[in-house]
Amino acid sequence: MKRERILIVDPNPLDGAALRASLCEAGFDAVEASSTDGALALVPSFQPAGVVVDGALADAEPAAVVNRLRELRCDAAVVVATTLERIDPAVSALRAGADSYVLRPLDPSQMLLVLERALQNRALRKDGASLRETIRRRLAIVGAAPELQAVVEVVKRVAPTKATVLVLGEFGVGKAHVAQALHEASPRRDRPFVRVNCAALSEALLESELFGHERGAFPDAEARRSGRFEEANGGTIYLDEVGRMPPAVQVKLLRVLQQGEFERLGGRETVRVDVRVVAGSQRELAEEVRAGRFRDDLYYRLNVVSVSLPPLRSRKADIPALVSHFIELQARAAGKEISGVTPGTLSALFAYDWPGNIRELVNVVERAVGSAQGHEITADDLAPVLHGARPEESTASALIPGATLFEIEREAILRTLDQCGGSTARAAEVLGVSIRKIQYRLKEYRSGASGRRPRELESVK
Repeated sequence: MKRERILIVDPNPLDGAALRASLCEAGFDAVEASSTDGALALVPSFQPAGVVVDGALADAEPAAVVNRLRELRCDAAVVVATTLERIDPAVSALRAGADSYVLRPLDPSQMLLVLERALQNRALRKDGASLRETIRRRLAIVGAAPELQAVVEVVKRVAPTKATVLVLGEFGVGKAHVAQALHEASPRRDRPFVRVNCAALSEALLESELFGHERGAFPDAEARRSGRFEEANGGTIYLDEVGRMPPAVQVKLLRVLQQGEFERLGGRETVRVDVRVVAGSQRELAEEVRAGRFRDDLYYRLNVVSVSLPPLRSRKADIPALVSHFIELQARAAGKEISGVTPGTLSALFAYDWPGNIRELVNVVERAVGSAQGHEITADDLAPVLHGARPEESTASALIPGATLFEIEREAILRTLDQCGGSTARAAEVLGVSIRKIQYRLKEYRSGASGRRPRELESVK
């Protein structure tokens, strides 16, 4: 088992040697230095997990040592060994990022306890950073479509605020994904993210789910239960399909948005919460308001910031990037090495209409990754529903005569994209055209443009 490395910075050689012996006996790999500069010179090669700094160094205060360690990108846990007379510099070191301090004369068992706790906190920080990076990759909003980039800009701008956000779009376009991305980019990221589907529950159950209930509020209420708003206190709650929320529950939600308070079902005690609300809806809430099914005052409270997610069929040019992103995530989870898709596979993905949007694409890629036998996904690895969408194999010569230049060009672009694993840059290089032209043509293909001349021009020779 690898031993944790500890760097001791102590101007007194006897004290430094005694601490080093104690740490080595406890199973650590320890070295000592008598000055700040000497200690910092050891950092790049020794790469300590922990640093014990004497509070009475002649050449630097403990806080300065912490700052210089961070300048070297050293994330070691720092413990300051000091006396009661020099407690202020130790406190300054804590403010600068040190983990703890211990009083002299040193008690070996106490020193080990403090150091081990500091190392555990360091490990938790590293695990947290790794988890945060994993979440960041999973929550990346992938795609170059202008409508999607507008959503990305809104997320960046609004995430640090407390503004309520309304996310509109069809089933499966990624509304919950955007809601969680807002949460993770906000100051609330370390607090809960709670999701509730407002369409899945009856009025009474939804009210209890959101706001909790008291014992005896209904026949099966044998004990008090906290609701999802209490669970999300300090964090974010995502209300999926808010447009289908019953009128009585809309009233209570409006009060939460206005005053940050509510009563549990069957109770009188006022519960106060600080929760950011993100709401999602397939329905246009403005139309629901006009139809009298949704409160206009609640709509205005929810519609502080609004974003609309485009369906996948309207941004098929993003399919290569999305497929690459999902393959990376799914292959890592499955423990497989998959580099991309084989020629012909991308054509099947482009030809399909994606009624289930991004959610359906995720499921298709997950199934394909599970089925793949090699390092690439083949058309046979795709779900059966896409097999019918796979175009028949054809050659450029088979298209001629009888095909328009648009159809020939379309075949060339899609086949080259297949060969290049979906990379528009590589396809543009192979075809000798600009990336912009490839992207423009893909936009035409996804809009359904046929490329044929208008009827009124047919007679022009």
